Amino acid sequence: RLQLCLFFPSAAGLSLLPYMPRVSPAMLPGKLTATTFALERPCCIFDRHANASDTVWLVVAFANASAAFRNPPSRADVPPYERLPTTHSYMTLERAAAAYACSSQSPAILRVGSDTACRVQGSRDPCNGPLPSPGPYRVKFLVMGCHGPKAETRWSDPILLRRASSPSAIDPVPTRRGSDVVVIASILASLGATLAVAVLSAMGAKAWVSLCHQDSGTSAFARRSYRTHHIPPALPQPLPPGCRCSPPGLGCFAPQPPGPCPAE
Repeated sequence: RLQLCLFFPSAAGLSLLPYMPRVSPAMLPGKLTATTFALERPCCIFDRHANASDTVWLVVAFANASAAFRNPPSRADVPPYERLPTTHSYMTLERAAAAYACSSQSPAILRVGSDTACRVQGSRDPCNGPLPSPGPYRVKFLVMGCHGPKAETRWSDPILLRRASSPSAIDPVPTRRGSDVVVIASILASLGATLAVAVLSAMGAKAWVSLCHQDSGTSAFARRSYRTHHIPPALPQPLPPGCRCSPPGLGCFAPQPPGPCPAE
């Protein structure tokens, strides 16, 4: 690589390319999220300004700090992702210039902020970590040669990421109509269960009261029949002395006043 640098010296000055980066216009899922965005890959933009030893970087900066960004004089001075909160800019997606050539078969989009392992990898390699806030951000492409920057594009328009205002604003169900059906069905199921419990409770209470009434009626009838129908036998009344007109065993009739005995 050093020989290539010596063989292809960098051109004097910095070329400003008319290309302006932009978010991909294609309809694709996750094109713009809370921490990432899909950038359109520039094609045939750097062919006349880069050689095989050059690399192309993406510069990411907060929109209000993009004007203050200064291109690093060498790769060792590239601002890393970890310093974004303090320097308000960083550089990422280092690729060979051939990746943006007209003949390249590279993907049509560049995913910015897709590397979730940046915070734990602990290396000095360029990191494409998640964006820490909605922004807005501005981006530009910078061609770096062996002796420093060679060409750059214009800054993009501000890119504002999407973020829900609160967790309650996120609908976990894909369609609202389906959500309504689920809610209505759950309400009807709850009402049905409550009605069934009420009916069974009422039937059980009625049966219990009926059994209690039957038991109390039987006891009352037994006590009432004992008092009204069970009449104890009357004791035999003594006959008047010397009277034999009543046969033995018939003393259950009401006593009659003693009468004269018949003549013998």
